[in-house]
Amino acid sequence: MLFNSITFILFFFWVLVVHYLPLNWSLKKAHLLLASYVFYAAWNPPFVLLLWFSTLVDWQMAKHMDKQVSKRKRKTWLAISLSANLGMLGVFKYADFLMANFNQLLAWLSIDMQFAEPGLILPMGISFFTFQTLSYTLDVYFKRLKPWDSFLDYALFVSFFPQLVAGPIVRAKTFLPQLIKQRTVSVNHFSVGICFFVFGLFQKTVMADVLFAPIVNQVYENHEQLDLLSAWLGGLFFSAQIFCDFSGYSMCAIGLAMCLGLTLPTNFKSPFTAIGFSDFWRRWHISLSSWLRDYLYIPLGGNRMGRLLRYRNLVITMLLGGLWHGAAWTFVIWGALHGLYLVVEQGVKHVFKSTPNLLMKTLLAGMTFVCVMLAFVVFRAENGAQAMNILTGMMTSSGGATVIARNAWLNIVCVAFLLMLLLQWFIRDRKLTNVITQTNGIIRAVILSFCLLLIFISNGDSDAFIYFQF
Repeated sequence: MLFNSITFILFFFWVLVVHYLPLNWSLKKAHLLLASYVFYAAWNPPFVLLLWFSTLVDWQMAKHMDKQVSKRKRKTWLAISLSANLGMLGVFKYADFLMANFNQLLAWLSIDMQFAEPGLILPMGISFFTFQTLSYTLDVYFKRLKPWDSFLDYALFVSFFPQLVAGPIVRAKTFLPQLIKQRTVSVNHFSVGICFFVFGLFQKTVMADVLFAPIVNQVYENHEQLDLLSAWLGGLFFSAQIFCDFSGYSMCAIGLAMCLGLTLPTNFKSPFTAIGFSDFWRRWHISLSSWLRDYLYIPLGGNRMGRLLRYRNLVITMLLGGLWHGAAWTFVIWGALHGLYLVVEQGVKHVFKSTPNLLMKTLLAGMTFVCVMLAFVVFRAENGAQAMNILTGMMTSSGGATVIARNAWLNIVCVAFLLMLLLQWFIRDRKLTNVITQTNGIIRAVILSFCLLLIFISNGDSDAFIYFQF
């Protein structure tokens, strides 16, 4: 079920009706859990079994782990949890990639032997819910959290439908306490949730799918011969597309949860206003970057073991972060680029320890955005050759075909792109919730009506969210 489909609107309306009936809170949670399984089953019913498997394994492993005094035995139960979740992720997400590369290695070694790729279907959201359940067992292992008493609460934490298939990745220690007692939702809080949902849909269906995606697709489909302007617009507009697409999903999820009286973490905070790459990762896909920081970078040693090992930890973390996004070398390269960016940034900070002035901050913000955009060119590419063609087009001032027509529509898209950047700078250091609540009610209603109108007009051209494939 896509958020912008009539089916989902009817589904969520039913969820709201039951949620606000005068029923026992446990019954309402059971209904939310059932609704979450129905939501996930709408994509591919058999894959609900994987969701159940991950839920049951980590529930049991955390219980066993907590009973052990011996660190070795605690590690054993943690290893079972890691093996089950990462093994499931490896089989469904990376088996084809590994087998294809193994076959290429055999061919390179002139060994006349080829193995068939499994060709498994990737379960929707598997990268998200496996990381979510792992955060629970890891927190129990590190004694940051005691095993939860209610299995119903835990199962709902794993499968809560608004963020199930594309995040934000929620931590058990922030979500589970919200399930102890039903929260009262005020009219104002509910209306803010609706605003989040509508603004998220607007970002996805209008900004990402109607404005930016057609031009990006045109550039990537004609990547072999590109003029300078087309190559740059393709790179810039894909950065805008993936932000509007993914941020739009996160806003929808946060808004839906607000309507149900639950809070999900902020996943984006004006990332294209970042001053430096560390700042970018504090603003982009925050739930993943903080997960990688807490459960990978810090356990590796973080910045406690000297500069060289810190650089190693940064590169390993970003490589695995890239691989988390998909089973392709383009994602690995994208992660490696961000690892390199962070290493260079740390090296520069070590040499130049003075605080940058306003001019320097402006230059650093521009450089950060350009470098992030160049990495996104690789992220979007289907293979290395496609990425190199577009990057080469960006560096070549002559030659290449004019792929993008210079017309009024292009001007509209360029204006939308600039407005998106200006809006990010406007709310850079503000909470979106505060911006919405502080906006005059009439102005808010006009903006919502305008967004809804454009959503209804553009709905037929909308695609699935980009991060559904991860």
